[in-house]
Amino acid sequence: MQEKLAKLKIDLQEVLADKEIIVDDITFEKKGNYNFLTVTLDKVGGIDLETIVEATGVVDKVVDAADITDDSFIMDVISKERG
Repeated sequence: MQEKLAKLKIDLQEVLADKEIIVDDITFEKKGNYNFLTVTLDKVGGIDLETIVEATGVVDKVVDAADITDDSFIMDVISKERG
């Protein structure tokens, strides 16, 4: 799974680069009865909600094409937390 996630990160970075969006992290984990794919995005100067929503459509298409697992999962696209 780690190899698939690493390739997915590269693929996502390529399609989001024109929007200057950085793919910070991708995780796939089981919580209770559900699998979660979490894609964490960032941008120099921070990333706003509108950009996250726009990027989610792109991320969804790339994730579908990547076919990383036969199991169902919930995808979350989030921004990197600023401290």
